[in-house]
Amino acid sequence: MACEHESKREEEALLKKKYENCPGCTIEFLNDANPAIPFKLFFSVWIVILSSALPISSLFPFLYFMIRDFNIAKREEDIGFYAGFVGSAFMFGRALTSVLWGVIADRYGRKPVIMFGIGAVVVFNTLFGLSTNFWMAISTRFLLGSLCGILGPMRAYASEVCRKEYQALAMSIISTSWGVGLVIGPALGGFLAQPAEKYPNIFSKDSLFGRFPYFLPCLIISVFTLGVFFFCASLPETIHIHDGFEEHDESYDVLEATDDSYEVLEATLYESNMKENEQIIETRCPSSQQSLLKNWPLMSSILVYCVFQLHDMAYSEIFSLWAVSPRKNGGLSFSTADVGEVLAVSGFGLLVFQLFLYPLTERKLGPIMISRIGAVLSIPLLSCYPLIAMLKGHSLTLLVNCASMMKNVLCVSITTGLFLLQNRAVTQQQRGAANGISMSAMSLFKAVGPAAGGSIFSWAQKRQNASFLPGDQMVFFMLNIIEVIGLLMTFKPFLALSDQA
Repeated sequence: MACEHESKREEEALLKKKYENCPGCTIEFLNDANPAIPFKLFFSVWIVILSSALPISSLFPFLYFMIRDFNIAKREEDIGFYAGFVGSAFMFGRALTSVLWGVIADRYGRKPVIMFGIGAVVVFNTLFGLSTNFWMAISTRFLLGSLCGILGPMRAYASEVCRKEYQALAMSIISTSWGVGLVIGPALGGFLAQPAEKYPNIFSKDSLFGRFPYFLPCLIISVFTLGVFFFCASLPETIHIHDGFEEHDESYDVLEATDDSYEVLEATLYESNMKENEQIIETRCPSSQQSLLKNWPLMSSILVYCVFQLHDMAYSEIFSLWAVSPRKNGGLSFSTADVGEVLAVSGFGLLVFQLFLYPLTERKLGPIMISRIGAVLSIPLLSCYPLIAMLKGHSLTLLVNCASMMKNVLCVSITTGLFLLQNRAVTQQQRGAANGISMSAMSLFKAVGPAAGGSIFSWAQKRQNASFLPGDQMVFFMLNIIEVIGLLMTFKPFLALSDQA
């Protein structure tokens, strides 16, 4: 720990010097000179995260019907089993490559990774909408997850384009955009899937959208993401690149005008001091990448984050499967449009909460307390879902919308708090790799979420007359067990907080 604190102080002292053509120094000097919130950069962060989040869960409202149309499930109760594997393919691919994308972002910059990831969304999300069989759907989702390494670098990027007092807002913007994308994506999928059936006056059954009933929502998301790609072409880089650059210091201009010999002397002294500082940091902390695995505040927050993400991803899949499944199996018999409407309302409520209420709450309670409160409130809320299925008409619509909105607000509040803990546990030079480790671990847990959730849902559909927790009661009971585990892990001695937290 002493090694880390010394390293941070020395690096911060070094970074106060401005290097000409160093993007990181430029951003830091702009932040020091301008105390205002960087709205334009925050908006860029917002739309990039939104474009990467939209395709992740946009398939859930129509996945049940897509698997049915593939004719791979022998029984209706088996559809959830196969749907889980398609839902997991994205996260499994991302789990394999997130650390690599984090290392690349630290070495070559955040922007190249961000732009490449946006391009991957455009290509492979479009191809997923054109899937004609189960294996094509899994392959395109896997490639989309493998090649879209945006979230980790963007979390580092957002904390680097603003002053420290705005980092909570930056993380709130990321988690809000992420949460809204995870809600609006399914809303688009619900409203726009099977357009030839829903809107026969606009789309004929012989058209492209009639032959590929799940292509339209994927196309809309890909077109939006293509626009984001061109919009973000002018994003500034934020990493510090000092090799081969000359330090720029306005005081040197005065020395030049007085006596050229001073310039030679200062340059020599500066070069010597820089080498000494670099040697001190290297000898005291020889491998910052290796030290990340020994950074328990970071690793413990990542593990807690992973447990909650396992829960959230399983919930996202189970909610859509539960909503569209028949009432005889404990579902709501919703159409894809009904699911889309519920998730659109949730997205609006989530947007309002995260932009206006979360930053104020975080300043008063702190990120860890917000995560605990969110977990505690989620448990009784999930227990009410099987009871909601007994309702009909307007009362059903009202309660489903309220429950879905509250649940999504609580999920994103937990995520935001843990984002802050992770970023504050490391230095800027480690954030890309740290977020890469976080994304790989989280993606692995998220890959398990839909597969396990789909399997449990399929199993629960077959035990409607069981004596203990029949039908969907078992599904929501299992979700609550994961939530309780995550809640317990937010306390000491498991979760350690860094000095910055």
